[in-house]
Amino acid sequence: MLSGRRLDLLDPSPVDIEIEDIAHGLARVARWNGQTKGPLPFTVAQHSLLVEEFCAALRPDWPAKWRLAALLHDGPEFVIGDMISPFKAALGTQYKAIERRLQRAIHLRFGLPAELPETVEKAIKRADRASAFFEATQLAGFSIGEANPLFGAPMGVPQTEIRVEPTAAVQKRYLDRFGALMADFDGGRPGDRRG
Repeated sequence: MLSGRRLDLLDPSPVDIEIEDIAHGLARVARWNGQTKGPLPFTVAQHSLLVEEFCAALRPDWPAKWRLAALLHDGPEFVIGDMISPFKAALGTQYKAIERRLQRAIHLRFGLPAELPETVEKAIKRADRASAFFEATQLAGFSIGEANPLFGAPMGVPQTEIRVEPTAAVQKRYLDRFGALMADFDGGRPGDRRG
């Protein structure tokens, strides 16, 4: 990693996870395999920010730790990239196991439980699908009729117009949001704040 950490992808340790590496990687990984309109790719970092924002709309009573989990929901993609769901399914359990181990290490690094409660997972997934709907219809060339059966019509989240941000701007915004959530996270320990 650029931080100097050596991350073992098959057996990741929480001590080798740095938020700067996550933000750097996610701000450079394109959603939709880069098959989006416009001169800039829509990145996983910007998607993650949108998902966290949607979780705030869906669950305004959530503590900061669950919103942090929403921001980090695609954290493993900072090193393994973003693959479309049908391809992930075709790769099977081996890919899922690597992704799950990375997610657990990320969660533990920042004071979250290794496994999130099912209700939290479901709410994050709902926000994730809402973001995917807006991305698909605004950036990836899907009609509403094509997007509805795949992602469902977004409900409970604000109508959103996506404006794709440059890498440096979205990386900074991701780090700033992480910092704000960690500051509000009463379960966070000082050593877990940042790198």
